[in-house]
Amino acid sequence: MQPFDTVSGSAAPFLGSNIDTDVIMPKQFLKGIDRQGLDRGLFFDLRFLASGEPNPEFVLNQPAWQDAAFLVTGPNFGCGSSREHAVWGLKQVGIRALIGTTFAGIFYDNCQRNGVLAIQLDDAQFKRVAEAISVPATARISVNLAQQTLELADGTQIEFEIDQLRKQSLLLGLDAIGTTLQRTEQIRAFEARHLADNLWLG
Repeated sequence: MQPFDTVSGSAAPFLGSNIDTDVIMPKQFLKGIDRQGLDRGLFFDLRFLASGEPNPEFVLNQPAWQDAAFLVTGPNFGCGSSREHAVWGLKQVGIRALIGTTFAGIFYDNCQRNGVLAIQLDDAQFKRVAEAISVPATARISVNLAQQTLELADGTQIEFEIDQLRKQSLLLGLDAIGTTLQRTEQIRAFEARHLADNLWLG
């Protein structure tokens, strides 16, 4: 996975509550045997008109946010089914982090496992961010994961909390397997001790 250290870019406002994974990645895009083409499926019913043309009203189709690196989301984002395709699609369009107050549990875990940072803020912090990025002129922000800070266009810094294991995995670009392999020597030492204490296993 791509490591996440300091990332700067525009942040798109997508503030609806309870946006579920079927909205993020509709079911017709779950049929493939690989991850190809999920960028097309992301928010498909919102991003495209019935004619197939991009919907100019959708935030990610608007010039200020077409290349957004961040998505600022309403509460309980990612609820519904556990489809990991939703996170894969976000990654494929270039979203590096989500910023909100709450995320659905399985979706939050899927973000971590796939290198997408999910930042949870309190209501006051979130309101400040949402107000700033809703205006194209101040929509650019910077996220420093090592320092756990989010910097707005006016220089305001907002601190956020994150589990330290999740943080280290994202900083190093490690998925669950990669994180486990960081402890290879400890695992082998345990195996050796276990076999020595249980000779019948040999």
